[in-house]
Amino acid sequence: MENYSLYLIMSVLLILLPGPDTAVATKNTIAYGKIEGLKSSLGTVSAILTHTLAAVAGISAIIVKSAVLFSVLKYIGALYLIYLGIKSLWSLTKRHSGFLDEKEINKTGSKKVNCFRQGFLTNLLNPKIAVFFLTFLPQFVDASGHVIGQFLFLGITYTVLAAIWYFLYVLLINQIYVFMKKTSTQRAIEGITGVVLIGFGIRLAFEKVH
Repeated sequence: MENYSLYLIMSVLLILLPGPDTAVATKNTIAYGKIEGLKSSLGTVSAILTHTLAAVAGISAIIVKSAVLFSVLKYIGALYLIYLGIKSLWSLTKRHSGFLDEKEINKTGSKKVNCFRQGFLTNLLNPKIAVFFLTFLPQFVDASGHVIGQFLFLGITYTVLAAIWYFLYVLLINQIYVFMKKTSTQRAIEGITGVVLIGFGIRLAFEKVH
């Protein structure tokens, strides 16, 4: 394995870049509380691990090389992001003024929204993640060693780093929970993240294989 320390630094910088998964974690933490935010993060991390295993098994390479499969996955992912964005904006019309109590938050989070699934599908249906694993990870693999083992180790490393960041991110948001519980704040954040998710979905729809 080559330049592992450099790989760690680059991975952290890439993970810190905001994307659809960050928007989903933000929205769910603010709207439904810390537990649901952590579930979103767990879904995101599970999707990253799934992409790692798919890359090791060669499935990601098949998707990237097939324009049809890449496009299908891309458009499904784009539509899902747009759906989440519209759903977030739509929920603004259903919120009451004042503060949401804990029972209402738990009820909404557990019965109406599957935050784990949102985090998981947001990353799983993004073919750019598959491209990332096939282009970024090989740069740090020593061809003279056990390639698959190195590839798996690098992917798991990235997954662990992502898990640490997303969990810390959710906990950080939760530290200002009282302020975030205000309906006016929730409306503003949900509106912003709704628009952002729609924007990510539209951008993803126009992504090309190369």
